[in-house]
Amino acid sequence: MNNTLRLSVIIPVLNEYQNLKELIPLIRKNGGDFLVDLIVVDGGSKDGSVELAQQLGAKVVELKEASRAKQMNLGAAKSHGNTLYFVHADTRPLASFAADIQKARLKGYRAGCYRYQFDSNHPLLRFNSWATRFNGLFSGGGDQSLFISKRFFEELGGFDSQFCIMEDFDFVRKIKKKTSFYIIPKSIRVSSRKYEHNSWLRVQVVNLYVFLRFLYGTPPQKLKSIYLKHLHYD
Repeated sequence: MNNTLRLSVIIPVLNEYQNLKELIPLIRKNGGDFLVDLIVVDGGSKDGSVELAQQLGAKVVELKEASRAKQMNLGAAKSHGNTLYFVHADTRPLASFAADIQKARLKGYRAGCYRYQFDSNHPLLRFNSWATRFNGLFSGGGDQSLFISKRFFEELGGFDSQFCIMEDFDFVRKIKKKTSFYIIPKSIRVSSRKYEHNSWLRVQVVNLYVFLRFLYGTPPQKLKSIYLKHLHYD
């Protein structure tokens, strides 16, 4: 690759006003000269997310459809960097994120992610966080924030737009069939809000059940309906 990282950060959002207030300035401050694009792809927010993102200096693309796969593909299509970095609005990348990704790319890795830790000291969530250091079957979820060579992203055809859920795991499976997947040995901060509205056990059981159904080829819309039936969101 070119020795100079040109990074496009892509954030798919739906009603994330409060998170964007913190995340966009963090990305802009710490991206430094590596940062080429900061693209917020909105899926139909009604809370002022679009206006705020524009005020904070992000490039905003409006899809009017809440589909992370389609939002992230659109953001990638609008980007100008040689490396894409997909970040959920409720995660907080490290101040060193651009330099970390540069180092990984210079080592020859075309794709990878971070470990994470929750914004909670709950012992069971600490266990979940510890498990993200392993590059196994469950690695590469969207909360771990994916980086990938733009050329490689395009070779793979991007995220499968038929996936309304589990698009991240589907895409990482495709990555691992073609190249080594790298987990940066540092932890970003992720939100525990899903666990605050549901018990730890409920989330674990539903996650495991849906993941197994995903592996056995259950259609994405059915997987999403299982989530919505058994887990509560704010």
